[in-house]
Amino acid sequence: MSRHDYIFTSESVSEGHPDKVCDRISDAVLDAFLTEDPHARVACETFATTDRVVIGGEVRGPAAVIQRVEDIARACVRDIGYEQDGFHWANLKVDSYLHAQSADIAQGVDAGAGKDEGAGDQGIMFGYAVDETPELMPAPIQYAHAILRRLAEVRKNGSEPRLGPDAKSQLSIRYAGGKPVEVTSLVLSTQHLDASMSSADVRALVEPYIREVLPEGWLTANTEWWINPTGKFVIGGPDGDAGLTGRKIIVDTYGGAAPHGGGAFSGKDPTKVDRSAAYAARYLAKNVVAAGLARRCTLQLSYAIGVAKPLSIYVDTHGTGKADEAAIERAVAKVMDLTPRGIRTHLGLNKPIFARTSAYGHFGRAPEADGGFSWEKTDLAEALQKAV
Repeated sequence: MSRHDYIFTSESVSEGHPDKVCDRISDAVLDAFLTEDPHARVACETFATTDRVVIGGEVRGPAAVIQRVEDIARACVRDIGYEQDGFHWANLKVDSYLHAQSADIAQGVDAGAGKDEGAGDQGIMFGYAVDETPELMPAPIQYAHAILRRLAEVRKNGSEPRLGPDAKSQLSIRYAGGKPVEVTSLVLSTQHLDASMSSADVRALVEPYIREVLPEGWLTANTEWWINPTGKFVIGGPDGDAGLTGRKIIVDTYGGAAPHGGGAFSGKDPTKVDRSAAYAARYLAKNVVAAGLARRCTLQLSYAIGVAKPLSIYVDTHGTGKADEAAIERAVAKVMDLTPRGIRTHLGLNKPIFARTSAYGHFGRAPEADGGFSWEKTDLAEALQKAV
């Protein structure tokens, strides 16, 4: 039996967090390749530390893009907002070690005579949806993201120039009867550029924006506030702590409320099922919930490198289903082609739409007119109902 009364916690990190700086650069490199060649192959990793960014990985696409990697990295750091001693977009050193994709990997992925395009790797991917928020996302991670996104907005539009790019949030939310009802504790650590600010000063600055984004009544007299609990936070970003692509996979997905297959997303083109199949799994789980077939749905896909079709499809509705889970599994396979090519075609993933995913979550975002966040649509709900 699922618990109905409990407290659950999730965290988020801002676009200026060291790991997120790296995710942004890796995805910006990917977008640059896809802009020139929609079928480019990219596996780009980034490392960042004091005044240094190192980029490496495997690519197959226009060589001219490789020549632009340094400029791409600097533009990302500039947009995020780093102009501090120790990490400044104009002064940092950028090293690029991108090289050609392995021929052994390429032969497994490429389509050929009598062979459909195969998965770029083996692995398991999970999708999840739950009806506790309008976005069909778990409330703790959705609102942890929302706090940091709002603070980034007021920092970048000039309303709050004392805020720095680096920040982390964490929400502990009490559930009653299976529904989120109260924030029991709120943690926010945010970089501030005014060294004279105390933790109380920072709270006075950020609290109005936090109250803006949280549902009415969730902050109570019992809510514990922990704002910059260690004191000052002036040195931020990769100057304060090294960053790497792919180290925030729980932040990127469901905040720990659902299983994770272990694969990171950023810097990977959509032939890599770590990314594309995780998007497909979210898309399908969300449509199951949107169709009214369950209030909560976990969906697992599995793949083998070089093999097109998924090896397995698994659905768990956690006791909330209105239909048999095996019937939902069959319906999922009927309404969507889950080969790597099928996923990319259905969701329109061969586009430069990935840099925007690198902070504030890959899921729970609004679908965009140019195809961004296409996996957040609920356009399969009717087809799933009919198939079940």
